[in-house]
Amino acid sequence: MRLQGKVALITGAASGIGRESALLFAQEGAKVVVVDVVDEAGEAAAAAIRANGGEAIYVRADVANAAACENMIRVAEERFGGLHILFNNAGIMHSDDDNAMSTSEAVWDLTFAINVKGVFFGCKYGIPALLRSGGGAIINTASFVAHLGAATPQLAYTASKGAVLAMTRELAIIHARQNIRVNALCPGPLRTELLMKFLNTEEKKQRRLVHIPMGRFGEAQEMAKAALFLASDESSYMTGSEFLVDGGISSAYVTPE
Repeated sequence: MRLQGKVALITGAASGIGRESALLFAQEGAKVVVVDVVDEAGEAAAAAIRANGGEAIYVRADVANAAACENMIRVAEERFGGLHILFNNAGIMHSDDDNAMSTSEAVWDLTFAINVKGVFFGCKYGIPALLRSGGGAIINTASFVAHLGAATPQLAYTASKGAVLAMTRELAIIHARQNIRVNALCPGPLRTELLMKFLNTEEKKQRRLVHIPMGRFGEAQEMAKAALFLASDESSYMTGSEFLVDGGISSAYVTPE
């Protein structure tokens, strides 16, 4: 198994990419700390892992809160004896996120608090734990829109994911010789609740689909498999990368030099 003997903490693990990753990581041998703010779904994800013979606990944590993030790392170490994989996956895409003229300051601040500060806090408290365990892998969920922009305006989300990419690059450089790898997972448009709630009309969905060479939305399970690669030793020579898993959309719109 590819993650045998590893301890993985995944934020936003009650649904979507996070839940699929928690289930897959456990199947590959990891002990999983399921982190979210949706208690019932988070407990259910951890229970599903245990029902399949794996080891998992649920920890409630608002990733925008420093004390909560410090606590989730502490619980991981106390319960499982260390931390080897940190998947900063929690994020939001607010339904009122729009262009610069229409997006409110409150929506902007909330998006950055979760999508950017949440990654910062995860790393602030998680990196010392990884060092205590001899190193490991950090995966930060970014997005293809940080490269291209979005066809349907979502300025706060796009800017927040750009910040995640910038953080990922710098953290990778800082910790490269400490046996800590830091990579960003950049999903394309996915058929998850997060995006489908934002693309809440058929017109909005088609505006995205027309740009995707594969002609379909991606699945959360496909992103989990990409995250597994970044978490495992199979990606041992990768750090500071922006792992695009986007159905070809970035390649279709990249400007040749």
